Amino acid sequence: MRASVFIATSLDGFIARTDGALDWLPGEDGTEPPEEHGYEAFIASVDVVVIGRGTYEKVLTFGGWPYRRDMAVRVLSTRNLQPRPDLPKTVEVASGSPGDILAKLERDGFRHAYIDGGKTIQGFLDAGLIQRMIVTRIPVLLGSGIPLFGPLHADLRLRHVGTKTFAPGLVQSEYEVENARSHA
Repeated sequence: MRASVFIATSLDGFIARTDGALDWLPGEDGTEPPEEHGYEAFIASVDVVVIGRGTYEKVLTFGGWPYRRDMAVRVLSTRNLQPRPDLPKTVEVASGSPGDILAKLERDGFRHAYIDGGKTIQGFLDAGLIQRMIVTRIPVLLGSGIPLFGPLHADLRLRHVGTKTFAPGLVQSEYEVENARSHA
């Protein structure tokens, strides 16, 4: 089971404003069409999305389901989700430790998980369960917000795989986590 992150941050490391707003992302304000930046190829490589409850609730405000309708999505929560007929039946609640969640997903036949959401990413990183990270830095300083990274119990060594640049000044870097461990 492989777990990966594909996310954008402000230059100062925030993935959203304190209130969860994403209006600082290119294309979010409607002044320019959003550029693809490799997301389509990435999402085609995963077979399950693992998101936190807050990220799930934010996704519901997007005006359309952002994932393939046949893609499994696991929302980390201790509460049931409100039934929504507009969502695919592949959306389910999951709970437990990051290791337990990945072990169950693997038993269910999944092979590559997309881990998304600030606290969710932090928890899986701290557990040493992320193997790959693609981080796109947006040239804006927010000063405060929801951080991508948080406290860790041990250093995580990263191997730089490559960096690409996109207009208008976006910098995307890919890393392999050298000391990621198995979910078991």
